[in-house]
Amino acid sequence: MCGIAGVLYKDKKVHHVGKSLTSMLESLQHRGPDSAGYAIYGGIELSENHYQLNIEVKKSQSVLDQLKSILEQSSPIFNEQLIESVDNEDVYTCEIELEEYSLLNPLMKKLDEINGIQVINGSHSFEMIKDIGKVTDIEKRYNVQDKTGTHGIGHTRFATESGIDRYHAHPYQSYIIPDITVVHNGQITNYWKIRDPLERKGHTFQSLNDTECIVHYMADKLNNGYKLEEALEEAVDDLDGPFSILVGTPNGIGIAKDKLGLRPGVMAETDDVFAIASEEMALHDVLDSDQIEQISPGETRSYTI
Repeated sequence: MCGIAGVLYKDKKVHHVGKSLTSMLESLQHRGPDSAGYAIYGGIELSENHYQLNIEVKKSQSVLDQLKSILEQSSPIFNEQLIESVDNEDVYTCEIELEEYSLLNPLMKKLDEINGIQVINGSHSFEMIKDIGKVTDIEKRYNVQDKTGTHGIGHTRFATESGIDRYHAHPYQSYIIPDITVVHNGQITNYWKIRDPLERKGHTFQSLNDTECIVHYMADKLNNGYKLEEALEEAVDDLDGPFSILVGTPNGIGIAKDKLGLRPGVMAETDDVFAIASEEMALHDVLDSDQIEQISPGETRSYTI
């Protein structure tokens, strides 16, 4: 089933987005017990050309040393932290500096070639947190309640077509342009029809997960001058299958629902907050409004700040 959630605070000020999304995802936990994740925008302040990396690394000092050695060939390492996990891999986070954004993806691909390392993401204007397990466990492991920002999206996953691990947890990120993320409930049945043209343009796929295909598609549209609402409208026309897609950008969030309305999506809006979720109960966690709207089949909604 999967549960999706998004919240945006219209005043552009920093709020406890991590706490808000955690409450929403806890209300949706019954929709997906396998993994959960967040993309929280506006809460980290990195210098220009600085990026935050999250890397899964085998519990081995030699592997960790090898990871750091490769990173130091490209950049000094700042603000490093090792988040210990209950499995055989920990999560290493750090900040690096690169001359330009286009160097980020090749560096991460180089790291992925090392046995015992899986790059989860790299970002500039948002913080991604995702892991296997229940929402409450992940919140405690990463101290999500204290994460602040202007807006964010989240997901709780019921895995159907790919592995249960940190990489396949949502959100997914594209490196076509900085900091575009997607969470998704559903299935894209014309996956290869969408993927093939993107690959011919030079976009690189690392999995067969259809959510990765969606985030490449959305980033490609935005990179070609589409506004978020326009890109969502194109997605409704181009993507087949049952889906509710929630997109995060540095400036906002938006949702697109398939033309048959086969996956749920509701929203509510006040003068202060714009929120989207799979089910109504999650919206009540972040705003006080009885004006809950069902997102209609084929409809899109978005809000940018």
